[in-house]
Amino acid sequence: MSQPVDISDNPHGRHHQSGSPFSAFAPGDDLIRSGSRRWFLQTGMAGFAGLTLPELLKRQATAAPQAQVSQKVQAKSVIMIWLSGGPSQLDMWDMKPQAPTEIRGPFNPIATSVNGIEICEHMPQQAAMMDKFAIIRSMDATSSNHTPTTFQAANPKSRRTNDNRDGGGYPSMGSVAAKFRGPNVPGMPGFVALADSMGADIYGAGHLGHRYEPLDGVKAAGKFGMPAGVTTSRLTDRETLRRQFDQLRKHTELSPELSLQDRYVQEAYDMVLSGNVAKAFDVNLEPQKVREKYGNHSFGQKSLLARRLVEAGVTFITMSDAWGHWDHHGDEVKWGGIVKGLKPMLPTFDHGIATLVNDLDERGLLDSTLVLVLGEFGRGPVITKTDGRGHWTPVMSMLAAGAGVPGGQVIGATDRRGGEIAERRLGPGDLGATVFKKLGIDPYGHWIKPGGRPTPLVEGPSAPIAELG
Repeated sequence: MSQPVDISDNPHGRHHQSGSPFSAFAPGDDLIRSGSRRWFLQTGMAGFAGLTLPELLKRQATAAPQAQVSQKVQAKSVIMIWLSGGPSQLDMWDMKPQAPTEIRGPFNPIATSVNGIEICEHMPQQAAMMDKFAIIRSMDATSSNHTPTTFQAANPKSRRTNDNRDGGGYPSMGSVAAKFRGPNVPGMPGFVALADSMGADIYGAGHLGHRYEPLDGVKAAGKFGMPAGVTTSRLTDRETLRRQFDQLRKHTELSPELSLQDRYVQEAYDMVLSGNVAKAFDVNLEPQKVREKYGNHSFGQKSLLARRLVEAGVTFITMSDAWGHWDHHGDEVKWGGIVKGLKPMLPTFDHGIATLVNDLDERGLLDSTLVLVLGEFGRGPVITKTDGRGHWTPVMSMLAAGAGVPGGQVIGATDRRGGEIAERRLGPGDLGATVFKKLGIDPYGHWIKPGGRPTPLVEGPSAPIAELG
């Protein structure tokens, strides 16, 4: 895992930091670029705990998974859009227009394409395609704190503290997918993170081990080129490969004790020589009109990259913007309150989600790609004096689409104040069981902790959410 980010200078009680000097929803210099002349072996894919790519491949090959992969796979890929900070369900997907002013907030609901479902007026594109989405309004976030571990690990026992501890070692869903499914296309990473602040917003492998940590896709983008003076044609010849080994080893930082006869070394070179990884991360290969359609800002370009990674064969992608960006306590804190903070974000967010889902659908990828939109918890039912809402763990809302999810439905409900679950209580384990089942991983399987202790993938009582297909 990445080291914790210093947040001591943040005015909001030392619980928030941006992770980047740029807003993820505003045009700026934080766009994903390509063109650097480095190999990806210098990036996070193979660098965890000093592992080289050949070592990574060798360890993966010898690891015996305990969970079973079934024959039925609904989702080849998962895109988890992480709204860091805790989005306000009462101002987005679970509005209470009949409640008192201090509860209903400043926004009005609008009708959607599905009769009887209303969402926020500032998300008209989602409203127009509500037949593709399922809204869950009854997700219990009681066990979650202000970190990603509980819901990214889909485990109420996984709770990272503010000192960035590892959440008890329970792995994230992305790491589970990387271990038990692996990538859909050989030579691609199984788990990629697109985030401005990895340590704050992305939870990784825990006790599964470093080899199942996510590849830092923002840092990796544009760093897959061949070293200067080395051509693909020369490398494909094994004798030339031998003569060039010293040069390549220096460039890739391969361990000197590894022999070229080792099939894992050869496999590592094959991964690079194929060019597939480089192409997947190069958003400049997209037509300009497509890049413009997604939007010239970090959220849009990350969404575009996520789609490209799905096409290329990555199994699990977690995407986030600046840490705490959805933490709208009020106008006295960094991200502001509901009107000054949340309102300007919603149109860009709305456009980004709609563009991604529509693009996946048009390319025939939505049926095999599960899209999830959620944060760590919800927001409180009463508007504060500074036009914000506080943390609220009893209930949160989330969005799901694709991979067999029946759209045009609302799952669960809250009470008239929006502060408590009224029907169909669901938890992190239910989410995890759903994701694993769709990926073809037995949700009732287990993994082995250090020391040999079997540990269930999901904590019970949990079960796949039947309404999600």
